[in-house]
Amino acid sequence: MSLITAILVHVADVEEGLAWYARAFPEALPSVSHPSGFEFLQVGDVQLEIVPADEKVASGAAGSVVYWWTDDFEGAMAHWRDIGGVLYRGPMRIDGDLWMCQFRDPWGNCVGLRGPMVKTLS
Repeated sequence: MSLITAILVHVADVEEGLAWYARAFPEALPSVSHPSGFEFLQVGDVQLEIVPADEKVASGAAGSVVYWWTDDFEGAMAHWRDIGGVLYRGPMRIDGDLWMCQFRDPWGNCVGLRGPMVKTLS
């Protein structure tokens, strides 16, 4: 069985990236320094690793998108807008009463949200 253990997010400035993602995930444990020298936030059981973009892996929308569960889809969307996230795709209804959308962070990376809508969007 496989479980997600870590997600790498590539950014131009690691310090700014850590600060932005700490606001995005206020429940995250404070930044911890990994023995290999990179920084990460602990979000539940997942290490959100904020690493420098480089010539091999740039920041930006390039394919895979990780979706984070929320019990309040509309509230989560408002929160991501408030911290400067830019709505990239959606919102759209999926799987019955569940909704999804994607936001872009300040470095162009896509982050997905998925969960139930408290109020139905028009």
